Amino acid sequence: MKIIVSKRIQNLPGYAFAEVDKKVAEAKASGADIIDFGVGDPTDDTPEFIRDACKVAIDKRAGSGYPSYIGSSEYRSAISRWVNNRFGVILDPETEICSTIGAKEGIFHFPLGFVNSRDYVLCPSPGYPPYGRGTLFAGGIPWFYPLREENNFFPDFTRIPEKNQAKKIKILWLNYPNNPTGKTASIEMYFEAIEFCRMHNIVLASDECYSEIYFDKPPVSLLQCGDGDGMVVFQSLSKPSMMTGYRAGWVMGDSRIIDVFKKVKTNIDSGTPTFIQDAAIAALQEPIHVSDMRREYQKRRDVLIKALTSIGLDKCEPEGTFYIWQKVPKGMNSLGFAELLLEQCEIVVTPGEAISEVVADGTNPGRDFVRFALVPSLERTKEAAKRIKKLKF
Repeated sequence: MKIIVSKRIQNLPGYAFAEVDKKVAEAKASGADIIDFGVGDPTDDTPEFIRDACKVAIDKRAGSGYPSYIGSSEYRSAISRWVNNRFGVILDPETEICSTIGAKEGIFHFPLGFVNSRDYVLCPSPGYPPYGRGTLFAGGIPWFYPLREENNFFPDFTRIPEKNQAKKIKILWLNYPNNPTGKTASIEMYFEAIEFCRMHNIVLASDECYSEIYFDKPPVSLLQCGDGDGMVVFQSLSKPSMMTGYRAGWVMGDSRIIDVFKKVKTNIDSGTPTFIQDAAIAALQEPIHVSDMRREYQKRRDVLIKALTSIGLDKCEPEGTFYIWQKVPKGMNSLGFAELLLEQCEIVVTPGEAISEVVADGTNPGRDFVRFALVPSLERTKEAAKRIKKLKF
């Protein structure tokens, strides 16, 4: 039998982080002592109290059957309380919150509810691949806008896109604190985005999965700006609570948009297991572990930045996330610098070009940067710093 692959899959480039994993495996197979700053998957243990809550819930939910597609009422109520405590925003857990199987699932499937064939979706470059990939699977066209240093890593709304194209734009994706640049949003930028979207009748979707990882003042949320009309926010416990394997997230905002997304969800999956939702409730109710996590990431950040600046690189200090968007040495590109770090230091980073798409002017905004994910332990980060200080380029 001949297996015929769909054009959708044939035309899809390799997933950036899968390519990073492949290179790491090859280097490890050769005996290298690899320190992996490539993929943003926390290596710290999920806090014990969350694991304990999950263990108890497994027995409690022994005969619970399929979970709710949209999340248990207890989970959605816990999210509502957390949002009110954190951002001062009141949401109705029945109509304005829906559970997701981690943020990736929700982000990838979201365009299915709003995008028709050949519609546009505005996606950041560099940015999280599922913004664009979900658009493609929904039959839409990703239109990548650049996040450039000279514009403070914010969108330039005067350049996206021409008025005749704007009529076909269905969604604008924002992501702050931003992966990979580490930039946090300003209220002014959010209001500019709201004005742009309302002018063109565009759904404004904000990925705020890194809102709890910051190094100075707490970032603002899109939901704190305006009246919430036409806006949704995606959140996850993967990064702040080290729960990547649990797949616990949610989307919240305009009830009309949430209602559409619920219809998408019920046709795709059967929801996050209820015992995991119970563990997520425990995580939402205990903020101390998140403060501890922030302090740990700051220690790693400071060690690595000191090493990078010691060899003459620009100081690229993130305001949030656990990423450093490091500018590469003059005369090099991201791929070349990533290869140099692997060869000389046995350090893996993500080349900026791998998580950036070519934009309208034909350039790749990630060409001059590499991304360090601060997931190795502090001890391993200190070892990496020693190696970096010996780097020759």
